[in-house]
Amino acid sequence: MKWYAVQLRDPADPRWPLPETPRITLKAEDANDARCRFEEAYPSEPFGTPGHPTGDVGPGSFRGDAEALVVEQTDAPPAPHA
Repeated sequence: MKWYAVQLRDPADPRWPLPETPRITLKAEDANDARCRFEEAYPSEPFGTPGHPTGDVGPGSFRGDAEALVVEQTDAPPAPHA
């Protein structure tokens, strides 16, 4: 698998789940797979609670909005410091 960087096309978009992290790097088969993995990991905002989950919809959902995210192949991220 290859590494892909996922980031917002518009940095002002309020749906981004990790405001302190401008891009998320993950392994995937291709760019579409990377987008799907991102959508699985961050399905919606608000995320709900265990007793009342929101499912895969909400104001933070990127489903159906492929133009909101930029997905590019990238190098492997540096190893975390122990």
